[in-house]
Amino acid sequence: MTSQSTVDAKGPGDNGPDSPSDSAPATTGLRGHPWLTLISVAIGVMMVALDGTIVAIANPAIAKDLDASLADVQWITNAYFLALAVSLITAGKLGDRFGHRQTFLIGVVGFAAASGAIGLSDSIAFVIVFRVLQGLFGALLMPAALGLLRATFPAEKLNMAIGIWGMVIGASTAGGPILGGVLVEHVSWQSVFFINVPVGAVALVLGLLILTDHRAKNAPRSFDVLGIVLLSAAMFCLVWALIKAPAWGWGDGMTWTFIAVSVVGFAVFAFWETKVSEPLIPLAMFRSVPLSAGVVLMVLMAIAFLGGLFFVTFYLQNVHGMSPVDAGLHLLPLTGMMIVGSPLAGVMITKVGPRIPLAGGMVCTAVAMFGMSRLDEGSGSGVMSLWFALLGFGLAPVMVGATEVIVGNAPLELSGVAGGLQQAAMQIGGSLGTAVLGAVMASKVDNTFADNWAEAELPPLTPEQLDQASGAVQQGIAPVQPGTPAGVTARITEVAHDTFISGMSLACLVAAGVAAVAVLVALLTKRGDNAEAGAGAAHI
Repeated sequence: MTSQSTVDAKGPGDNGPDSPSDSAPATTGLRGHPWLTLISVAIGVMMVALDGTIVAIANPAIAKDLDASLADVQWITNAYFLALAVSLITAGKLGDRFGHRQTFLIGVVGFAAASGAIGLSDSIAFVIVFRVLQGLFGALLMPAALGLLRATFPAEKLNMAIGIWGMVIGASTAGGPILGGVLVEHVSWQSVFFINVPVGAVALVLGLLILTDHRAKNAPRSFDVLGIVLLSAAMFCLVWALIKAPAWGWGDGMTWTFIAVSVVGFAVFAFWETKVSEPLIPLAMFRSVPLSAGVVLMVLMAIAFLGGLFFVTFYLQNVHGMSPVDAGLHLLPLTGMMIVGSPLAGVMITKVGPRIPLAGGMVCTAVAMFGMSRLDEGSGSGVMSLWFALLGFGLAPVMVGATEVIVGNAPLELSGVAGGLQQAAMQIGGSLGTAVLGAVMASKVDNTFADNWAEAELPPLTPEQLDQASGAVQQGIAPVQPGTPAGVTARITEVAHDTFISGMSLACLVAAGVAAVAVLVALLTKRGDNAEAGAGAAHI
């Protein structure tokens, strides 16, 4: 079993062995400098990680400005995550064939351009379309960035570089709501996307000056186009069914038709992958129980984390009445603990292996989500900070340990595919989390809002008015009409907030249950035989 070696832009190298240290080109000056390469790719990847969560804090403003429903707002997140997830592995193979430098730079330019287009959009449909493009170009960035690090850094420094790279992603992911809050409150929701334009310009200039091209020696010569189509179609049908189920009803034929089509799509995709010469995802990888457990763990973690975070922003802004900046600051404990916890988790995983830290991290995540399910309108900042901090501390080991578990347990020649699979698992989990927990929230609100309204002895609503009011309550907004007396306004607000909190509590309990299942999955993980080599070759 041999690995795919990398060569520099001048052609096949003379280094011989395929280890990262042997394949790392000797460099002088700016071009190909390892640490400058790390800075360059980190700036580009920071945009992708940031946009995974920065939009969450802007969702209420986007919904209000563009008159968007909860399902529309969910698709702002889902469209990005789905496009990113489905494209990651394909993008990694594109980098192998055409060069990681070119792939990375194209991703930077496209991502920045799509971001600017979102800021100029005046309808929710255009926002969603350009979010898809953001995801597609973001997918080019992620595997290419790690491919560049793997080919540039010597073996003894590569793990440090990937650790720093991972911290940038973690800090960007967790810091998104804070930066988003500042921008939404003091500028506009459009600025959340416009900020990527100058950042992308900096990443492009640095990339042109610093990055050196690296290509896989045995680069692929074909692409699994049918596999891409099958996987994309299956995932779309699944998430579409979950999002539309509250409106259609879980007993409706349309809901189960889309679910059935998705199941068939996944089955046909799996069958096709066993027949094609260069599959999108070689299914033989999943014969490794630890690798499969690592992928499932990433999906479950993202469902609990990103799905739960979606409703927290509405809770802070619309129920507690916080400004976007205040809401972001209240999430600072989450950000801080992820940043602090990541290096601590790295040290522990190095000493005792990934199993205990990963299981312990998911225990903390489950407890934190359970605690968040107990939040109500009267919960103070101290209580919220406690649960947010515990959530960040629990997530850190999972973020850090994913490379070792997934890539380290993959055959060396499949380490690039495994790296892309790791990133794809997190993106798919985030999309499913938003969809699943959104469905839970919508169903709970729909089932209780009418009774709560009647019990408060408020004026009767027509079915159409009730449906519109329920949609507002799903975002924590009190459906108060202009000119409503103060006493009635207070009762409507109380009913709306109580109903929203009941839905959020149920969603957080489901997230806690998902995290608890992830604890058991984490116990199946272990350090792989190819851990060091896999980390070095990851995501190529």
